Amino acid sequence: MQMKNFLIDENLKELTKHQTVVLPIACYKTTINQHIHGHIPLHWHDEIQFVYIVKGEAIFQVNEEWIAVKQGDGLFINSECLHMAKDKEQSDCVYICLNVSPYFILSPELFTRYVKPYIQATNLPYLYIDAQKNWGKNILEAILKIYQYIEQTPPYYEMDITMQLTYIWKNLIDNGFKLEYVQTEIVKSQRMKQMLSWIHEHYAEKIKLEDIARAGQLSRSECCRYFKRYLKCSPVNYVIDYRIQKSISLLQQENYTITDVAYQVGFNSTSYFIKEFRSSMGMTPLAYKKNFSY
Repeated sequence: MQMKNFLIDENLKELTKHQTVVLPIACYKTTINQHIHGHIPLHWHDEIQFVYIVKGEAIFQVNEEWIAVKQGDGLFINSECLHMAKDKEQSDCVYICLNVSPYFILSPELFTRYVKPYIQATNLPYLYIDAQKNWGKNILEAILKIYQYIEQTPPYYEMDITMQLTYIWKNLIDNGFKLEYVQTEIVKSQRMKQMLSWIHEHYAEKIKLEDIARAGQLSRSECCRYFKRYLKCSPVNYVIDYRIQKSISLLQQENYTITDVAYQVGFNSTSYFIKEFRSSMGMTPLAYKKNFSY
């Protein structure tokens, strides 16, 4: 299975149902540059995620940190952490993505002791999975097995998957990572999500910096610091980028003109929309529209 696109709601939460017919998991291959946006946009979900790079190299953002993951290695991304991914230097990166509900990893009797402390830790937004380390190699091999089970559905594959998940989690927590719980980090993450959520709800309207700051209960200057820390850009630039992202799906609809799209996504002039779209996508909206097959 190849995942080329997924939907996120106004809170940046991914809407894709991460489950097979009977299990609360999903495991599929993703080619980053084949995604509708050319990258995997910023989002989050309740499920934990394991990534195994099978070709090329990717750069992931998890909360405010950026991580380069090379071919053969992987990444663990914790529950509810903001994350995105982009191809590194046009490497045509392909990775296997395993999403699984934290509640499915172990039985309820073991969840509180062996899972909950890890998904609540504030110093574990991600963990690099190094194939050169024994625990990392074990996890990556198990991810590949789960992908093959789901693709081939051999007899009793559901039980084989559950055994591999337990094996993955045991190797993850057995590497000696020390857990921390800092309330201020939880608050910062919540405020960032609140500001992004507000932008996603109001992107088609006139947006002021003080509106975004108010959504995160911050001053204007502190709001700017949050965006610089988490996203390496200003709030205004993020709004522009998000409007460009929203315009892409509209441009793929034959009945919308360039001017229609510009105003629907919040730009106050067609010329400004064309300028920003070209800067972001490397072509004009009209060229993109002509290249898209209805």
